[in-house]
Amino acid sequence: MARPRSTAADQAILNATRSALVELGWSRLTMADIAARAGVAKTTLYRRWPGKSELVVDAVAVLFDELELTDRGSLQADIEGVVLSFAALLDRPETKTSLMAVVAESTHDVALRDRIRAAIVDRQKRLVLEGRARAQARGELPQDAPGESARTVDLIFDVIAGAVVHRSLVSAEAVDAEWARTFATLLVGGLAAASAG
Repeated sequence: MARPRSTAADQAILNATRSALVELGWSRLTMADIAARAGVAKTTLYRRWPGKSELVVDAVAVLFDELELTDRGSLQADIEGVVLSFAALLDRPETKTSLMAVVAESTHDVALRDRIRAAIVDRQKRLVLEGRARAQARGELPQDAPGESARTVDLIFDVIAGAVVHRSLVSAEAVDAEWARTFATLLVGGLAAASAG
């Protein structure tokens, strides 16, 4: 009978992966480095993850799972809050380095791209679903028409994630309270126009 996985070991491995990546960069990072930092055998890593790419994606995904959509009383304020939280997460060296590395690698690795979508993108769409449901309950947005929800959730997620990632990581500009307010105003206005149309 197989022994159960150790949550403490998993956490140590994910932490070691992020710190090693920040220090060494993608090209120099090895499973041996990660195992040594985590204090586990390489075989322990390979039992859990088939390779470096999968391990780094999971190490990044755990960071994104920290994001929450706090109820700030209105759709506008909720969007501002999640944008600022997302930007703060992207500003952490371990998030920035890990995310940029796996996205770069995924440009020529379809399986890695699929893993990023499943482990990070699809899991974080929960924030959009939660925010829309809350706004609909407040009467700020109409209820979904049949078949509309999935398309709209995808679009809202792409707009928010795309704008914040581009500004933070590509343009290297600040995502501050003023920018978040302006962005949220545009998004809420667009959602209202789309609902009215």
